Order: sequence, then structure tokens, then C-alpha cells
Amino acid sequence: MKIAIIQSPLSWENPTENRSYFEEKINTITEKVDLIVLPEMFTTGFTMNPSAVAETMQGETIVWLQSLAKAKNSAITGSVVITEDGNYYNRLVFVFPSGEIQFYDKRHLFTLAGEDKVYASGKEKLIVEYLGWKICPLVCYDLRFPVFARNMENYDVLLYVANWPKVRTNAWDILLKARAVENMCYTIGANRIGSDNNNLEYIGHSQAVDFLGNYILEPQETEAVFVVLLNKEKLHETRQKLGFLNDKDAFELKTH
Repeated sequence: MKIAIIQSPLSWENPTENRSYFEEKINTITEKVDLIVLPEMFTTGFTMNPSAVAETMQGETIVWLQSLAKAKNSAITGSVVITEDGNYYNRLVFVFPSGEIQFYDKRHLFTLAGEDKVYASGKEKLIVEYLGWKICPLVCYDLRFPVFARNMENYDVLLYVANWPKVRTNAWDILLKARAVENMCYTIGANRIGSDNNNLEYIGHSQAVDFLGNYILEPQETEAVFVVLLNKEKLHETRQKLGFLNDKDAFELKTH
């Protein structure tokens, strides 16, 4: 599977400008890719003001994503601010080339920024089945919580979209490698660059790590589209040979 990761600055609470930016970037991808990955809250930046920017699942951004996915014949994923049933969600959407959508609501809300005060927490883990691959998409702060990400579903790819600031980049790098190794899966981290209206600086470090913790794409700091190729046969051969996942602990996860 070929994946394009778009590492970008974001215009604060400006969906129109961000959509225009990403459409331009996506249209520069000339090779055939299977999946395009955008950052967390890619239309707005990491805002705690959802009432100003929230959209519905029938809104402009979703329709735009469906149109782009069909035009590029590629799935597209990233998170957006969604309003539904009187709640706001930091919702990762996975848009198939057909226009079909699956979604995951961020479970671990970033209490340090008060995200838990304005957004509702998701309860369900999502495993996307796409082109014979099983993908587990998660969002930013979820990276710090290995139990929820634990590979009980035999997924192949763990995917994190983020607005992860420069000040904690070391944790981002360490934890992405840890998640890849402990779950014996490819792990993709897609982060933003630039600065936001909270005076936070972001240096990206978007990256791709294989199932043994080796870099396929080393942490990057520039504004760019990075394309990585994942090999499922190699992944499954290694799992069969080493068998580490066979010895994982059984557990029950309780929502709270």
C-alpha cells in the first residue's frame, strides 16, 4: 500500500483556506497512492472553539473530501470538528474512493488544553478494512495510551493524525516507535508544522515506522508531501517468524 502524508501549516479556524491549501497539495501528487493522510483538525487547527467552526457529516468539508477521494481514486483521512446530536467531536473520517465514510471519534481528549470540556469523547475503536489491509486510525493524544491501541484485532497499520507541539516532540518520536514495536505493525504519524493562535510551535516530525521499529520515513520537519510504501507480505512473514503477538495479554477495556 502506498501512503501519502501531507505535512503542512494550518490557517487558524479557516476551513475555506485550509481546504483550498490541501486540494492544491493533493493535486500535486502525480503518482498513484492508495491513501492520503492529513493532520488532526486539518480545516481549523487545534481549536477549543468548536461552535465557530463545526460542520455536520453532510457539510462542506465532508462533501469536498468525497469529491477529492473519487477524483484521485484514493482514500483520504484526517480529523475535523463535527457537531452531532448536540455534541462536538474531534472526528477522524476515513473517506473511501467510493465516497463511503467510516469515522472514529477521538477517545483520549487532551485535558491539558481543556479539550474534554468542549468535545465529547469517542467510545469505539475503529478498524478500517481497505485493499486487504486492516488499519487502526487514532488521533494525537491517543498515542500516549497503549491499552486502547493494543493490537487485539490483528491490524496491519496504526495511524495517528496530530497537532503535536514542538515542546513534546521527543515523546512523539519515542511513542510512535514503541507503538510499532509492541503491536508489530506499521505505524504512521502525520503531524502539522507552523504555529497556531495559542502561540504553540509545531515542527511536524511526520514519520513512518515498520513493525520492528525501523524508519521507513525518518521524522521530517519541512512542508511537503511524503510518500511511503508498505509491504504486507513482509509484515506477515515477520509476525509468523517471531510470533510476539501470540503472547500478548488478554484484557477487558472499560469505558469511563
